[in-house]
Amino acid sequence: MLDGLSAPKDLPMGCVHGTPWFVRQLSTALINLIGDNEVPLREALRLGIATVNDLHRESCDLDQEAVPAATVVMIRERGDALDYLVLSDSVLVLDLGAGDILTVVDKRVEEVAADQMRAALEGPTGTVEHEARVSRLVSTQRRLRNRPGGYWVAATDPTAADEAITGSVELSGVQQAALLTDGASRLVDSFGALTWHELLTLLRTEGPAGLIARTREAELTDPLGKQWPRFKRSDDATAAYVNGWARSTLPSV
Repeated sequence: MLDGLSAPKDLPMGCVHGTPWFVRQLSTALINLIGDNEVPLREALRLGIATVNDLHRESCDLDQEAVPAATVVMIRERGDALDYLVLSDSVLVLDLGAGDILTVVDKRVEEVAADQMRAALEGPTGTVEHEARVSRLVSTQRRLRNRPGGYWVAATDPTAADEAITGSVELSGVQQAALLTDGASRLVDSFGALTWHELLTLLRTEGPAGLIARTREAELTDPLGKQWPRFKRSDDATAAYVNGWARSTLPSV
């Protein structure tokens, strides 16, 4: 699961291809790499970033701050284990049975530029003033991206993979799993409208499309961000759900 980082239209971009291209290329590289169980997920991500760099090094300026970037969540069956990797603020939710829910998310992006982030969350959303505050936040975040003391995402620096959160759990104990972009997890972690258990139940009964539809309904009840302050009224939302390892995915933007 990759979620490309939004780039306000008034800010420069050093890549002529853009974020959607970057996400497609990186996801393809990762799919090819993680099929080898001998390759740790961090190493797969490191190699994937380097592979994409080679695709546009000649045409794009990869050494500046304004380059495409994405969050990453990966899971992989490896024998009796389920390996996982999370980089930045997309969310992995694992139901380990007996009421035990493991959520894995990297929130370092929320710990930097805190003053600008609070300002960017001030409504009403959709106004010129709000968009200007969001642009100022993104400008600051770019300076702190993939630097010690900042936060880490998949972009052009392969060493960002070393900062990913990784781990393994016994595959036999995993009842359900959900991989969520922050736009798909907001009913729980931003709006407080559902618990993680309830979100997994919604995914099991209505699928990713049901979760995203419920999210859009909630957003429409608060279009100006008064109840739930946010950077934009609706965010890109993608969910992948695994139940009994019969995979069901449906992206929505």
